[in-house]
Amino acid sequence: MFARPWLLLLLALPLLQLAWVWQRRGGRVVLPYDGGGPGRGWFVRGALGVAESLPALLLAVAVMLLALPQELAAPKQKRALTNIQFCVDISGSMTLPFGSGNRFDAAMAAINEFLDYRKGDSFGLTFFGNNYLHWVPLTSDPSAFRCAAPFMGPDNNVPGFGGTEIGKAVLGCREVLTSRAEGGRMLILITDGWSSDLDNGAEIDIAKRLKRDGITLFAVNIQDMEARGEIVNLARLTGGEVFNPGDTQALRRVFQSIDEMTKAQIEQGIAEQVDWFFPFCLAGLVVLGLWALAQLGLRYTPW
Repeated sequence: MFARPWLLLLLALPLLQLAWVWQRRGGRVVLPYDGGGPGRGWFVRGALGVAESLPALLLAVAVMLLALPQELAAPKQKRALTNIQFCVDISGSMTLPFGSGNRFDAAMAAINEFLDYRKGDSFGLTFFGNNYLHWVPLTSDPSAFRCAAPFMGPDNNVPGFGGTEIGKAVLGCREVLTSRAEGGRMLILITDGWSSDLDNGAEIDIAKRLKRDGITLFAVNIQDMEARGEIVNLARLTGGEVFNPGDTQALRRVFQSIDEMTKAQIEQGIAEQVDWFFPFCLAGLVVLGLWALAQLGLRYTPW
């Protein structure tokens, strides 16, 4: 098919030229040769006719190129985007030992590893204590995560971040995720504390808001004790889960489990019209080459 089919009407021009080449009667010159027998000259006439038809064929190819030939391309598959917001606790208790370092260092190392096998998604980073700070905006380039730890770690004793207010931070991350209209939404909460702003059923209300906005929350409880019921409710009511890793290896497996539970979906595209110039350009080059060879001697000369 063609994007400009009306231009195909111009094919009448090369057709008229072909008709003239093969139907004309004048312009013939007979050259006598001593001892030569009479002949009809059909072979020479045919060869000359083919050579003189090449410009008309070249014009036809040019007309079809101007008409923009198109074909249906194979449907493309696209990886569905997931917006993932990390909400990391930087209260004072995150400096307690965990593995070879402290809880905060282990959490950031596991996050950086998680980024490597979630390529194609968008990632954001929020630090929280009594307040929260969106440190890295949602981006498909996670290189900024590698540089975040030295500036906002719990060792820096940032004013206003010594305590733990999970509910406030989760609602702040919700605003970031809902600002993106495209893609799925996931919130990964990493904390070792307890938050009073989840008392009296507040976690149920927050979970309902997250669920309504299509946000799935996974909670990583990075301490020796099991996560409290309020955090369990906060995660599971959104369709997520709570993990209680006891060491760094278990923490790495937690992020592997999250990745397996939230495998990216493949969106099937539709077949689209694309330009289909190759066969016409190839035909044009062949005709042009034959015409150039014909100019070396195979052409009509009435003298």
